[in-house]
Amino acid sequence: MLEVEIYKLGDIQDSLLKFAVIVSNYNGKWVYCKHKERNSWEIAGGHIENGETPLEAAKRELREETGAVEFDLEPVCIYSVNRETKTYGLVCYAAIKKLTELSDFEIEKIDFFDDEPENLSYPDIQPILFNKVKEFKGLN
Repeated sequence: MLEVEIYKLGDIQDSLLKFAVIVSNYNGKWVYCKHKERNSWEIAGGHIENGETPLEAAKRELREETGAVEFDLEPVCIYSVNRETKTYGLVCYAAIKKLTELSDFEIEKIDFFDDEPENLSYPDIQPILFNKVKEFKGLN
């Protein structure tokens, strides 16, 4: 079992953040992605590239992995995962207003759920982040 910790925004320097994860909602449904190489569901997100701020990475990953072209994005918190070393990421909430076709990257398809789906790609991490966003939005 991985150890996941949650931090307030600003508690961890942006320069230490390696990932951006975006819990997304579209028309009242939660948006999950299916990676081409996995048979499971995951929250949109990925690595922050050199020269990119965590928020820029979140916007880019959201567009690449869901096809979102119009959305409101809110930073929620920072999280860490402790494997051999501790890595940090930004968690955001996105209210997607408009979707377009997926770009031909690593995501095969997206789907829409009333709640968190079963068969998650990262079952030790995703439920914690999903519940943190629901709490932030007053949806628990």
